[in-house]
Amino acid sequence: MRLRRVCAYAVAAALAACATPSVPPHAPSPAAAAGPPPVSYDWHPLIIIPFGTLLQAIPLTLHEVLLFHDAEQPAGGGEEGDCFAISGAPPPQWAGQAPDEYYLCFVHDRLDRVEASLRLPEDGAAVFAAACAQWLEGAAQAAPSTDGCEGHDGAIGFRARLGAVPERAAAAGEPASSARTLSISVFSVAP
Repeated sequence: MRLRRVCAYAVAAALAACATPSVPPHAPSPAAAAGPPPVSYDWHPLIIIPFGTLLQAIPLTLHEVLLFHDAEQPAGGGEEGDCFAISGAPPPQWAGQAPDEYYLCFVHDRLDRVEASLRLPEDGAAVFAAACAQWLEGAAQAAPSTDGCEGHDGAIGFRARLGAVPERAAAAGEPASSARTLSISVFSVAP
């Protein structure tokens, strides 16, 4: 009987040792010591609904918006159609924040493209260059420029540009600065 009790205590001690963490609880974890992860400008999270989905099949409340584009915008990726913003729900997170603008655009009542924009930090040109390099890694591409970036990843194309902070921000009393806006269109290139 005594042997059973000794064996039971030995097994219990061995199990307790296995369950005890090997890192003392007061020591910071390696991930915490490294600091926060860098912000990702991956555009894939912007696609919350598959391209080609019918407008009537979208499970979100939408309201139509009017978009005005510069006359010199390049062809391709479709700049026509009806665009809608999401009502009653936040847009998807992009680059660690909600985009300033987020639109789902439809041609013939089918989702054709997604448009989003967000304000970049003071070093916007450097951020844009790094984001463009990330997007073009392994993607079919056109030559990047200092204020534009385009290519495609499989059947999804993207076109991004770096612009000045919109005039409406300056009109709202925000200080003029070197902050820039990153605008992106993500669209289906499938026939």
